[in-house]
Amino acid sequence: MRKLVVQEFVTLDGVMQAPGGPDEDRRGGFEHGGWISQNSDQIEGKFIRDSIATSGGLLLGRTTYEIFAAYWPFQPAENTFAAMMNSLPKYVASTTLKEPLKWSNSTLIKGDTAEEVWKLKQMNGKNLLVIGSGVLVQSLMQNNLVDEYRLMVHPIVLGSGMRLLRENSPKTTLKLIDSKTTTTGVVILTYQPEKKTPERGKKES
Repeated sequence: MRKLVVQEFVTLDGVMQAPGGPDEDRRGGFEHGGWISQNSDQIEGKFIRDSIATSGGLLLGRTTYEIFAAYWPFQPAENTFAAMMNSLPKYVASTTLKEPLKWSNSTLIKGDTAEEVWKLKQMNGKNLLVIGSGVLVQSLMQNNLVDEYRLMVHPIVLGSGMRLLRENSPKTTLKLIDSKTTTTGVVILTYQPEKKTPERGKKES
């Protein structure tokens, strides 16, 4: 069985929205997009690259999928990171998208998302990696499907925006597995939650 890993850029006050660019995600009137640019360094870059290289596929929500699908396929051929992103299997949770999905190696999850993700985890292979996809992450947490959190905490407070951990997030006890600090003050934290037994795809009643 493979692990499901949630990997996110977050601010000190927990905001995860639009880290990459000003127009990445303006939902809710968000005007602070692109907040990681001033704090990223080679340590964080290597961490991200290694995470992608050691993953067996990406699990994405609709909004993050559409942001990625509009960017990565159009990068230069010599961009090795783009090549990794384009070649990885992508599993997309959406009730509005229709097949065929335009980004290569992308598959739409059909039926009950929690149940289908649980089935994906039972397969042999490398870990599944969730990036962004805040709404999907909430569902995965509620259904006890997350095996690891990798949080890149940037030293900035935005005061508004969508947060990773929200009002309805389930109570979860986490164990710190690893931590490192970059030259720009980003703290990379790896946590594993205490798992309920038995694990299953449906939320326990």
